[in-house]
Amino acid sequence: MDGVTNLIGGKWLPSASGSTFESRNPADLSHIIGIYARSEAQDIEAAVAAAQNAYPDWRRTPPPERAAILFRMGQLLEKHKERLSILMVEEMGKVLVEARGDVQEAIDMAYYIAAFGRMPFGSVVPSERRDIYCMAQRVPVGVVGLITPWNFPIAIPSWKMFPALLAGNTIVFKPAEDTPQLAIEFVRLLVEAGIPTGVVNIVTGYGQEAGAALVESQGVTTISFTGSTATGRQIASRCGALLKRVSCEMGGKNGIVVLDDADIDLAVKGALWSAYGTSGQRCTAASRLIVHRDVHQKFRDALLSQVASFRVEAGTNPEAQMGPVINRAQLDRIHSYVELGQREGAKLLTGGKILSEGGFEKGCFYAPTLFDSMTPQMRIAQEEIFGPVTGIIEVSSFEEALAIANGTLYGLSLSLYTQDLSRAFRAIQELEAGIVYINLPTSGAEIQLPFGGVKQTGNGHREAGWMAMDYCTEWKSVYVNYSTSSDLVRAQIDVHPQKGHNT
Repeated sequence: MDGVTNLIGGKWLPSASGSTFESRNPADLSHIIGIYARSEAQDIEAAVAAAQNAYPDWRRTPPPERAAILFRMGQLLEKHKERLSILMVEEMGKVLVEARGDVQEAIDMAYYIAAFGRMPFGSVVPSERRDIYCMAQRVPVGVVGLITPWNFPIAIPSWKMFPALLAGNTIVFKPAEDTPQLAIEFVRLLVEAGIPTGVVNIVTGYGQEAGAALVESQGVTTISFTGSTATGRQIASRCGALLKRVSCEMGGKNGIVVLDDADIDLAVKGALWSAYGTSGQRCTAASRLIVHRDVHQKFRDALLSQVASFRVEAGTNPEAQMGPVINRAQLDRIHSYVELGQREGAKLLTGGKILSEGGFEKGCFYAPTLFDSMTPQMRIAQEEIFGPVTGIIEVSSFEEALAIANGTLYGLSLSLYTQDLSRAFRAIQELEAGIVYINLPTSGAEIQLPFGGVKQTGNGHREAGWMAMDYCTEWKSVYVNYSTSSDLVRAQIDVHPQKGHNT
């Protein structure tokens, strides 16, 4: 039934108001994927209550048992990989090979996090006192609210949800309004994998309605958000006022540095993937190409020849190199930045237009766009565009290249192409980013390493890797006196009285 898309306490429900919204195929806006519950505060509170009710038993469930559910989830994602990938092409617009990669990332994350179910959850440390046992253990925080974007609609929910579940938390999940069907399919597989009633709840709707209510809910202890810096700043500020834990993964203005000794063919391939993969709709997309003047012309000409012949069409075609952008609003936003870049004085080499003829009439397609003569202070070199647009900034030295690479408010992903080991390691030290690549694109994170950025890209938390549970757990220190003596034993003051400690 249309609009019955909230899973709350094990039941699929419409929104309390009965309001709905549509999800449409960005390659063909006449194709309606489905109709979904447009939820508000009342729906969020019902989901939070269900998660609170499920929390005590889930918290007591042994971690290996929780891990077994995640392992089964990995198996189910493998089984349904192609179906989910095709749905992703239709609902979000990625080309098929990228959609398969998105699902594979969730498969990898399921197995990786499941393995932590039998790993240590803390540390035993020595005490300075006799017959005292000391340990620190990782404990869950309670109900975790997840707010996820549309550009990685299977992978990013897995990054957030699987560590939180393994740690013993329960979930209220508010997916992006552009990709609700993929989120629902993801949760259905979790239910099939055996997740208990109320442990995972999904509430569909808009950010300003359902998302804001999730942040405000008193029953939610922690928020994990991925999206724009502007929205993340609002969420972090509000969570600070409410004394909630908050993890924000936000924007990026990533760059590729191409030095005079770079393998130009390799650098061009990296630039193509970084700038135009997922139609530039990645937080790791490279919208700045910082190129040494000695190789500027060679790099520009080689890149331009590739971009000008890029194959843009619906991602269902296996030959497509780039699909549509997510919606008409984003299409207009991208075009406004291209027009701004031209007014600022950047030289448009190719692209720069909305594709509206020759089979593109029903969709949200933008031509892959390349600028030259971009300068570091132009707005198109400083602000996140989130579309298939990049530009070349010419530099005269390694030092200038590093300074320009670091010269934005963001710090997610930076890449450098060189064959000089000394300059590579200096760049690793000096580049201000959470992720640094040498002779690789700015996109290509693996799930066994931490993902996240510095400056206005993030607030210090990381996703994936061995610290994936940091955002959704607390540390509890435990002291056990197993002495048979009835004497009071105090720390520091009794052991080292000459120091005068009174802890």
